[in-house]
Amino acid sequence: MQIIDLTEKYYNQYFCCLEDWSDDIKEAGNHKEVWFNKMKNKGLRVKIAIEDEVACGMIQYVPVENSSVEGKDLYFIQCIWVHGHKKGIGNYQKRGIGKALLQAAEDDIKKMNQNGIAAWGLSLPIWMKASWFKKQGYHKIDKNGIAVLLWKPLKDGASPPRWIKEKKKPQVTEGKVTVTSFVNGWCPVQNMVHERAKRASQELGEWVEFQEIQTFN
Repeated sequence: MQIIDLTEKYYNQYFCCLEDWSDDIKEAGNHKEVWFNKMKNKGLRVKIAIEDEVACGMIQYVPVENSSVEGKDLYFIQCIWVHGHKKGIGNYQKRGIGKALLQAAEDDIKKMNQNGIAAWGLSLPIWMKASWFKKQGYHKIDKNGIAVLLWKPLKDGASPPRWIKEKKKPQVTEGKVTVTSFVNGWCPVQNMVHERAKRASQELGEWVEFQEIQTFN
C-alpha cells in the first residue's frame, strides 16, 4: 500500500469519494469537482491510499482560513475515508490505512511549518469518530451538537481553533416553510442531501422557499 498525492488518474474516484459504483452518490452532481477546481490553488491538499493501483482511501485538508473553524497557522482535516463497503472495490478498513493517511498528512503539514492541525469528528460511533482522533493524539477543544472539534498542536504557543458560530439566522417568509441548505462542495454525501432537499422542495411548489448557501460565500 502506498500513500501518494492526488493525480489526475484518480480524479474521478476522488470526486465521488471512491464510490463510483454508487447510484446514490451520482445524485450529488458535480459540486465536489467545482469545489476542487476552486480550492486546488488555495492550499487544498489531497492524499490517496493506493493498493495494486486501486484507490482505497483518501484524506483532504485545507488551510484553516478556508474551513468551518477559526484559527491561525493551522490546517484543517475535512475528511479521512477508507473504503468500507462490500460493493465496488470492497472493504479496506481495519488494515491501518486510515492511520497511514493521517500520518502522511501530519508529516506534510509539519513540512509546511504550520503551528498545528485541526480536525472534526462525531461523538457517535460512526464515520469520522472523535474517539479515533483522540487515540491518534488529538485533543477535544470545542463541540457543536454531535460534532467535536479536535486538534494537535505542533509548536509551543500554538493557539487552538474554535468553531465558527452562527452569525445570522435564515430569512423566513410568512406562510411558507423555509428550507436552508448549505452547499459544502467537498463532501458528496452532503451534496447528495442538498440536491434531494432541493428536489423535494421544488415538488412541494409554492409552499416551500428553498435557500441555497454556498460555503465559499
